[in-house]
Amino acid sequence: MDTVALVAKLADTARTAARTLSVTTGIVRKAALISIADAIDGHSVQILAANEKDMVRARIAGFNPSLLDRLLLTPERIKGITDGTRQVATLTDPLGKTLRESVLPNGIELKQISVPFGVVGMVYEARPNVTVDAAVILLMSGNAMLLRGSSSAADSNQALVTIMRDALAATEISPDVIQLVPSDNRETVKALLNARGKVDLVIPRGSASLIRMVVDESTVPTIETGAGVCHVYVDEFADFSKALPIVINSKVQRPSVCNAAETLLVHQSIAEKFLPGAFKALHDAGVILHCDSRSLALANTTPATLATEENWSTEYGSLEMNVAIVDSVDSAIWHIAKYGTSHTEAIVTQNKENAARFIALSDCAAVMVNTSTRFTDGEQMGFGAEIGISNQKLHARGPMGLEAMTTTMWIVTGNGQVRN
Repeated sequence: MDTVALVAKLADTARTAARTLSVTTGIVRKAALISIADAIDGHSVQILAANEKDMVRARIAGFNPSLLDRLLLTPERIKGITDGTRQVATLTDPLGKTLRESVLPNGIELKQISVPFGVVGMVYEARPNVTVDAAVILLMSGNAMLLRGSSSAADSNQALVTIMRDALAATEISPDVIQLVPSDNRETVKALLNARGKVDLVIPRGSASLIRMVVDESTVPTIETGAGVCHVYVDEFADFSKALPIVINSKVQRPSVCNAAETLLVHQSIAEKFLPGAFKALHDAGVILHCDSRSLALANTTPATLATEENWSTEYGSLEMNVAIVDSVDSAIWHIAKYGTSHTEAIVTQNKENAARFIALSDCAAVMVNTSTRFTDGEQMGFGAEIGISNQKLHARGPMGLEAMTTTMWIVTGNGQVRN
C-alpha cells in the first residue's frame, strides 16, 4: 500500500472510531484517561526499555545534547506524564458547553455549543511525552488522532501507543481513535499534510524548520505552534533578589524547551550593578554568553563573545544566551519586536507603570511579570498537559489545552417555521 492510501486508511479508521467518542460522557472519557495513566505507570519498565533503544541509536547518530534531552524518558518524566494525564481527567468537560443562546423574533431558538474538531493529525519531533500529552487532550476533547512522531523516538512512541490502545480496549472508547503513523518513511508526513477531507486539523510541534515546513506544505488547516526566542528584560526598577533567580531559571532550568529564555535585556541605569553578578551566575551554570558591545565591556573576567546579528534571532535550545543593554522599556520592546517570535516575554520590575507599558507593547502569546518564562506551559498553568504553544492569533494562542481542541456547532430549533 502506498503512503497516501495508508494515511487515508488510518484517517478513515480513526474517524469511524471517533463515533464511540462522540456518544460518550465526560465521565467516561475521564475514566479512560485514568486507565491510561494507570497502564503507563504499570508498564514503566517496558517504556524505559523502549526509550533506551531510541537513546542508543541517537547517541550513535551523534545527536546533540539538546535533542538527546528531548528524547530521554526517565522514571521522573514518566511520572510527570501520568500526573499530567490525571490532572487533565480532573478538568471540566470541554464538550457540549453552551457558548451563547438566544431566541429570534420568529420563535426560533439558537444555541452555539462546543464540539470536537474530528480527526487531528500531530507531527512532532523527538519528545515521546508529546505522544501521551496529545492523546489525552484529544481524547478528553472528543477527537480521534493520527500521531506522526519522529523516527528517532519510534520505539518509545510505539510502546506508549500500544499501552494506551490496550487501556482503551477495556472501555467504551474504541482503541482505533489513536492511530500511530509510521515514522520510517518521510512520505507519510506529506501524505498526512495533504489528507484534506480525511484529516480536519494538523498541529506541528518541534523545531522552527519542522513547523515552517508543515505550515507551508499542508493543505489541511494547521495551528502553528511556534519557535521560542524568548527574552527577559530586567528593568531599572527591578529587585535584584528576584531578577537574578528569574534569569537563571528562565535559561538554565531546562534549556532545550521553547519557553527557555534566549536573550537577557538590561536597563542601562542598572547594568553596571546587575550584569557582573548575572554574568558570573550564568557562567557558573555553564551558559555560553554572546553580548552586545556595551554589555561585553562589563563582562570583566567572565568569558563572553561579541554577538552577531544571527545570535539575536537564534533559538539555541542549549546553554547559550545573548545579553544586551537597552535604554528604556520601549527600547527593550523594539529589540523584542525585531528578533522575537511572539512566544513569551518577561519583565522584572517593581514599577507598575513600566510593567503595564511592557504588557501593552508586547505582541506575544504570554507576558511574564516578575516570574520565569518557564511558566508558559500547559501543566504549569493548570491545563494538565498541552498540545503545544501557539504563537498565531487565530483560534488559539498560548498553551493549548482542552478548550483549544474544540470548535463550535450551531443548533437551530424551530416549531415549523419556514423562511419567507
